[in-house]
Formats: sequence, C-alpha cells, structure tokens
Amino acid sequence: MSTSLKSNPLRIVFMGTPDFAVASLKALVEADFDVVGVITAPDRPAGRGRKVQESAVKQFAEAHQLKVLQPTNLKDEGFLEELKSLNANLNVVVAFRMLPKVVWQMPEYGTFNLHASLLPQYRGAAPINWAIINGETETGVTTFFIDEEIDTGSIILQKTEQIADEDNVGTLHDRLMELGGALVVETCRQIASGKISSTPQKHFEDLKPAPKIHKDTCQIDWDASLDDIHNLIRGLSPYPTAWSYFVNHGKEENIKIYRAKKEVVHHNHQIGKLIADKKTLKVAVSEGYLHLLEIQLPGKRKMETSAVLNGLDLDENVHLR
Repeated sequence: MSTSLKSNPLRIVFMGTPDFAVASLKALVEADFDVVGVITAPDRPAGRGRKVQESAVKQFAEAHQLKVLQPTNLKDEGFLEELKSLNANLNVVVAFRMLPKVVWQMPEYGTFNLHASLLPQYRGAAPINWAIINGETETGVTTFFIDEEIDTGSIILQKTEQIADEDNVGTLHDRLMELGGALVVETCRQIASGKISSTPQKHFEDLKPAPKIHKDTCQIDWDASLDDIHNLIRGLSPYPTAWSYFVNHGKEENIKIYRAKKEVVHHNHQIGKLIADKKTLKVAVSEGYLHLLEIQLPGKRKMETSAVLNGLDLDENVHLR
C-alpha cells in the first residue's frame, strides 16, 4: 500500500515507558522532530522501601522540557480532550500498553509502533527473550501501523540483527534498542516526506509467539537438551532469570542461574547431579555438562560461581531439579 500524505510538519505524540523506549524518544529529539507530548505510565511505588518511581521515559521527557501525560485510563474523557488539544498528526508507540481505537485513530497520519522482532514472527510481550530461548540466530526490529489486533498491522520498515552465541537478553536488548531508535527516525522521515508505503503482514503456518514471561517459564527442565537449557538461561539473563530447585543436605531452595557454558561429553551421572571442585560447578544433563558460571543463592547476591564455592558445603547427593 502506498499513501500520499500532506506536507504538514509532523507533530508527534510519543508513547512509551521503559528504557527501551527512551532510545527512540532520544533519537526523535536529536533529529529535531517536534514532539508535542509524551504519554507514559503513572508513577508507581517500587522496591523494598516502596518509593515512588518515575518511568525512564518520563525522566528523559522532563529533562528535555517535553509535556508529559500519565493517564491511568486511556479512555478517560479528560485525557482524550487533553490529547486532542495537542493537535498531533502522528503517534509513535514504543513499549507501551495496548491503545484503544479512539487513541490510535486520532492523528491524521495514524499511529505506528516499534516492535523488537521481525514481524510477523514473535508477536507479543517478550520478543527478545523468546528469540534467544528458541535458539534463533537472527532477529530485528519492525515499525508497523497499529490496527485492531496486537502486532498485526501493516509493516512499514524492518532491520535485521544477528544473535551471537554469547548474547543474552541484556546484550541483545541494548542493540535492538539503538537499532529501533534509528528505525523510528527513518520511519518518521518517510512519513514527513509525504509518501509512506506499508505492506500487510504475511500469514505463515509456523508463527512463533512471544507471550509474557512467567515464573514457570523460567524454571529449568534438566531433562531438556543441553542447547535448550543453555538458550533458556541466555534468554532470561539478566532478567527475569532462569531458576531451579537446589537440593543440598535435605534442604530445597531456589537457585538463579545467570550465565553458563556447555560441555558436550559422555558421562554416567544422573541428570541434575551437581559436580563441584574448588573453582567449578557443573550440572549433568543428557548430552554432557552445563558449567554454572554466575549464580545467585537464596539471600545472597549474584556472584561468580568460583566465589560462591569458597564457603559452600555440598553433600554427596547435591543436585538440581
């Protein structure tokens, strides 16, 4: 589809909340686009002290004297009137919640979203995590026009990014964040030029979803393949983190695993058996061992495994399950 647009200067309302969205907002500001308003999540108490925290997007917006709106209800009449008063002709959405139709249809040039995958693959809340968990070697970012369904609108632009064997969700997140910011600017420039083309998403039988990550998602199944276990750890590190039950001296606790490496070798140990020496800790799996490099025990901070082992008393039946 190709649509000819008027040459009106863009007046952008930006919608986003976490760090991932800040890179796109920063890129728009640095490219001298007119951001007439920023919509982000309300301030919320967080942490042990329940101290009220502002979103990363709000902090950036206020530091750059941008108007900030923090509605609790996107259908509230008062909010909709204030949004209309900004007289925006384009909404840009990055890592925000689902919009009601009255919001995404409001601007003349529509509303586009940045998604951290190569759509139509990995529609959903956690595309970066699932790409690594599923062992992909390539992903990317997509801009698309929002429509009635989640992540299904017509694609405007895409850029690919390779996933390295040593990547975890943290390193890939940061690269896609910067790549996404550049794609948002490129998309806005196409719209500002007066012509924009978009392509309906293709339908594939083998679409891979990217649903929200839950605690059960993060539990390691030690009967899985060595690659699948390693990819799960990478795809959940540094957050929300893969975990397992740690059984030692008859006591069962949770252990978090942030970093590991694979060793393919034949052995006769029971699956889940922990083998330790003074500096290394490895888990027996079906195709070899998974060496645990960075872990967190209950009540402790995240540490290199070699440091954890200094004061750790392991019995002969210690295992993970």
